Amino acid sequence: MTKQVFSTTWGGRPLSVEVGQLARQANGAVLVRYGDTVVLTAAVASKQAKDTDFFPLTINYEEKMYAVGKIPGGFIKREGRPSLDATLTARLIDRPIRPMFAEGFRNEIQVTNIVMSVEQDCSPAMAAMFGSSLALAISDIPFDGPIAGVDVGSVDGEYVLNPTIEQQEKTTIELTVAGTKTAINMVESGAKEVSEEDMLGALLFGHEAIKELVAFQEEIVAAVGKEKMEITLLQVDEDLRKEVYAAYYELMKTAVLTEEKLEREDEIDKVKDIVKEAYAEKIAALEGEEAIQLTKQIKQLAEDLEKDVVRELITIDKIRPDGRKVDEIRSLASEVGILPRVHGSGLFTRGQTQALSTVTLAPLGEHQIIDGLGLEDSKRFIHHYNFPQFSVGSTGRSGAPGRREIGHGALGERAMAQVIPSEEEFPYTIRIVSEVLESNGSSSQASICGGILALMDAGVPIKAPVAGIAMGLVSDGENYTILTDIQGLEDHLGDMDFKVAGTKEGITALQMDIKIQGITEQILREALAQAKQARMEILDELISTIAAPREELSPYAPKIEMIQIDPEKIKVVIGKGGDTINGIIDETGVKIDIDQDGNVSIASSDADMIKKAIEIIQELIKEVKVGEVYLGKVVRVEKFGAFVNLIKGKDGLVHISQLAHERVNNVEDVVKEGDEILVKVMEIDRQGRVNLSRKAMLDEPKKD
Repeated sequence: MTKQVFSTTWGGRPLSVEVGQLARQANGAVLVRYGDTVVLTAAVASKQAKDTDFFPLTINYEEKMYAVGKIPGGFIKREGRPSLDATLTARLIDRPIRPMFAEGFRNEIQVTNIVMSVEQDCSPAMAAMFGSSLALAISDIPFDGPIAGVDVGSVDGEYVLNPTIEQQEKTTIELTVAGTKTAINMVESGAKEVSEEDMLGALLFGHEAIKELVAFQEEIVAAVGKEKMEITLLQVDEDLRKEVYAAYYELMKTAVLTEEKLEREDEIDKVKDIVKEAYAEKIAALEGEEAIQLTKQIKQLAEDLEKDVVRELITIDKIRPDGRKVDEIRSLASEVGILPRVHGSGLFTRGQTQALSTVTLAPLGEHQIIDGLGLEDSKRFIHHYNFPQFSVGSTGRSGAPGRREIGHGALGERAMAQVIPSEEEFPYTIRIVSEVLESNGSSSQASICGGILALMDAGVPIKAPVAGIAMGLVSDGENYTILTDIQGLEDHLGDMDFKVAGTKEGITALQMDIKIQGITEQILREALAQAKQARMEILDELISTIAAPREELSPYAPKIEMIQIDPEKIKVVIGKGGDTINGIIDETGVKIDIDQDGNVSIASSDADMIKKAIEIIQELIKEVKVGEVYLGKVVRVEKFGAFVNLIKGKDGLVHISQLAHERVNNVEDVVKEGDEILVKVMEIDRQGRVNLSRKAMLDEPKKD
C-alpha cells in the first residue's frame, strides 16, 4: 500500500494521518501528526484465542526523550521503565477502548504508541488515543469503535478544546473525556471546586468534539479499512444456561444476599462449586475437545449466574447485596494522630474499606524530579497509594506498584492538590502515603479521605477538606439503577465506576470508567447529584473528627522559614563553586534551597540556627546606601587614601582629603591597616564605587 494522507483540524490546530508507509506488518498502523506532535501507533492481534478468563488487551505508551530534544537521565542514558505520566496515559487510552470489544473476545491484542515528536500545545496523549482507535478501526481486528478523546479546559467562564500551556495555567477545569459518536465512556478530571453543572457542561462540550473526530476516523476507515477477521467468541449453549439457572438461581440469590463480604464470597463460591460438581460426571464421560469446552462453559455459567443475580436484584428489586438503599453510604469512622512519630496521620473507615494515611513534611529541595516529555520538571505534593493483598484477605504479588496503584495514587493526588497551600504560604514538600488495610470497594476514595485527615493532623493549612465517593451503575437497557458507595461486588459486576471528589464548594476530581459502550447525559446528571449528596455526608464525618488543620506542626517535622532575595544576589549567596552557601550550611547545620526567583528556604530542627542562617544571608546581600554610617575595618592603605570594608564583600574608599578636617600629608599618619574607623557613605558612582568620609563623623575643630 502506498502512503495515503488524510487531514482535518482539531481544536484550531492541523491534524493529519498517514497510512501505508510505516509499520506495515502490524494489523493496523497510523502515523498521527497533530501540529508538530507526532505519534506512531501500531495494533497487532494473535490469530488464535487465548485460554484465559479475561480479555488480554495491552496498551503501551512509549515516551522517547528525543521527542523533546533531551537525552535520558541516569547512568545508561536510554529510556527505561515507563514514567509515571506514561503509565497513566496508557491507562487513559485503555479505559475507553476496552469496552469496545465483544463479550467473550479472547484473542490477545497489543496496541503500541511511540511518541516521536512533541509540541507542548498539542497533546501527545490525545494524539495517541486517537491513533490507538484508528489503528484498530482500519485493521482486520474486530473493534466496535471508533472512539476518540479530547482535553477540555474552562478559561474565564468559557470552555476550551485542547487548551494550550498558557490556557492550562488559567483553567478551572482539567478534563479528559472520551467516547463514541453516541455516548461518553471515559472521564478523567481535576478541577478547582467547580459546580456539578459546570462539570457536566464541560463533558457535553467535549463530546461534541469527539463526534467530529469519530466522523473523521470513519472517513479514513471507509477509504483504507481492512475486512475484519473471523474470530471465535467464548459462547455458552443457551439450553445449558436455562438448565443451570433453573436449578441454581435461587441458591445463588441467597448466597449473594449474605451481608458480610468474606462470608458472602464463601457462600457464592460454594454455589459455584455445587454447579461444577453437578456436571463433573458428565464432563468425565466426554473426551478431548468436548470435555474441555463443557468445562469452560460450566465455569462461565457459574460466573454468569452470580453476575445476573446481582444485576437483577439491583435493577428490578432495588436490593443491594448488603441490604443498603441505592443511595445509602456504609458506616463511617475516622481518627487522627494514631502514629506518634509521623508528621500527621489519619485513619478512615467506610464499611469494610479502610485506609491509613500518613503525611511527611520536608524541605522544598526534596521535591520529586520528573524526567518526562512535559514542561514540568518537579512537583512538591506527592500522593502514593499502596494496596497489599492482605487488604482483601488473600495472597498475591508483592513488590513495585502496578498500573492500578499508580492510577489510584494519581487520582487522589489530583483531588487533594486543589486545596494544598502554595509554596509561599507553606514552604514544604508534602508526601502522603495511603496504606489500604481493608478493601471492599472504592479504596481510592477512602485514601483521599484518610489523606485529608492526615494533612489536617499535620497542620498543613489546606483551603478546605476534600472527600471522595464512588458511584456505580447497573443497567439492562431499559432499567438502570445508580448506586452510591459501591462495594467490590457491585464494581466487579456493574457497568460503571464513577468516582467524584470535592469540597463543600465543588468538585476537585472526577474519574469514570464503564464496561458498556457509553452512558447518557441523564445518567451523568443523576450520578453527579447523588454523589454530591454523599460527599456532603462524608465531609461532615471528617470535620467532626478534626474541624481544621492543627495550628502547630509536629515536633518531629522540620522547621522551615522562607525569605525573598533579589535574584541578582543569588550568586553572592552561593559563592564561587558553592563555597559561600556551603560555609553557611557547615556553620549552622541548616538545609538551604534557592530557586531562580530568589525564594530562599531554610530548614532545620533548630529554630536558632535558622535565624542565624537568615542573618548571615541578609548580611551577604545587604546593599550599601548613601548616608549610612559604618564602623569599618581598614583593609588596605594607599597614598591617595584608605580602603575600608563595610560589609562582607563590599569595600569603600576614604580619600586622603576625607580622613580629617585638617590637611593630611601621609595616610598612615591617621589610619593603619587593621584599624576600625567610623565612616559615612557620601557617594556611590555609576560604576558602583563607594566613596566614604571619616571627616564627616568627626566633630568640627574649635576655632580660636
